Amino acid sequence: MKNSTQAKATKLSLLDFKNVSTRTFWITSISFFMCFFAWFGIVPFMPDVVKDLGLTPDQKWNSIILAVSGTVFARLLIGKLCDKYGPRLCYTWLLMLGAIPVILCGLVQTPLQFLVCRLFIGFIGASFVITQVHTSLMFAPNIVGTANATSAGWGNLGGGANRLGMPIIAAAVIAFGVADAEAWRYSMVVAGIICFLMGIVYFFFTQDTPKGNLKDLKASGEIIEGNKDQIGFLTVIKDYRIWILFLVYAASFGIELTVYGTMDDYLQNTFQLERVTAGNIVLSFALMNIFARTLGGFFGDKFGKLKGLRGRVLFLSFILTVQGIMLVTFSLMTSIIVGFIFLILFSLSVQMAEGATFSVVPFINKKAIGAVSGIVGAGGNVGAFIAAILLKSKSAVAEKSAIVASEGLGEEVIKNAQAVASSAAVSQGYLLIGCVVLLTGVIALAIKFSSEDEKIADIELKKSLEDLIPVPVKS
Repeated sequence: MKNSTQAKATKLSLLDFKNVSTRTFWITSISFFMCFFAWFGIVPFMPDVVKDLGLTPDQKWNSIILAVSGTVFARLLIGKLCDKYGPRLCYTWLLMLGAIPVILCGLVQTPLQFLVCRLFIGFIGASFVITQVHTSLMFAPNIVGTANATSAGWGNLGGGANRLGMPIIAAAVIAFGVADAEAWRYSMVVAGIICFLMGIVYFFFTQDTPKGNLKDLKASGEIIEGNKDQIGFLTVIKDYRIWILFLVYAASFGIELTVYGTMDDYLQNTFQLERVTAGNIVLSFALMNIFARTLGGFFGDKFGKLKGLRGRVLFLSFILTVQGIMLVTFSLMTSIIVGFIFLILFSLSVQMAEGATFSVVPFINKKAIGAVSGIVGAGGNVGAFIAAILLKSKSAVAEKSAIVASEGLGEEVIKNAQAVASSAAVSQGYLLIGCVVLLTGVIALAIKFSSEDEKIADIELKKSLEDLIPVPVKS
């Protein structure tokens, strides 16, 4: 029997499309991008949706919560399915079935129908887990952190690119004679169709491992890393390291989602920026995923070469601590220029922390890479949910108090009082969240690897580095 790790790619050659690892990297990154594009595709059109369907404020916020909640359960489930059936089939079905609620979202006629679609659209957020599983199976230990971080970062761009992409699609359909009020519906249908087509591409142009598809390898008696059935899910969840990484990803990706989701209003209320300016600033931070996540995975791999598996953990702890410091400092800023600098540093460090997290994940349990990735990935959405509830509750209480205190003083005075109260409440929330991130950075140090794990990782690393050395050609 041969182990499939022998054929893993030892470098990320982005233009070598004949290489199955490179081809899979591109297809899984594009699929992830499209899933996030469709998942958040309705966001630019929410004012139109509210008007068209008559959504109440509660229904509007419930639609956001439902989309995040659906993703949590889907991520927990999809990881285990990847271990059993392989990432190729899981991604194919996720893309094709996930396209259905995206398309139906453009056809809804009532608030209830819209809420149901938002719940099921959230399931395509599980695409992140499959992407990380597939790149983990395709790339060797010396480069796996970089590959994971890059595919995740480029896929995450879909969540920001929709702010530009969906209005462009809407403008295109309007040019074909569609009424402005109906453009959001056609845009969602188009996004869903693209996801469905990506499912077909995934099925025909990728494979589970460099050696072949899981089903064929099992039939031939091949040992397939990450897909052994000898270990049960209950055994996996008993590993404390998984739950620390769950917390770490909640403190990184979860906090990034929440901070960016509340930053538009915070910048307007605190620094008196125009809505368009604030929106463009937030969009620019989302676009940092092009390189920031990759840096986290890259340095995770570098520290892994220098200090073994412990080195990956040390870097993860360090960058999480930096992230916490940046957020705490930003929360105290009253100058837009200084605040902007620390916001950039926060954005850089939080995305690096996300990349560093998945430079550690592939080494936790190689018999259950999918299950581990699913649990850790779900942590991000849980963190986003808890942080969002914290910020919204603090802001709501402060705004209500400001309205009561300003009652009878005029609409403009009440509006300004609300803005000041919201700014102060969210600032306190950012400070508290930053302190939690700092604590998480310390907790991350508790992740330990046995001497046997370190030895195996060292052997695999040396093997992958040897594969990078060109073999001399005999004359």
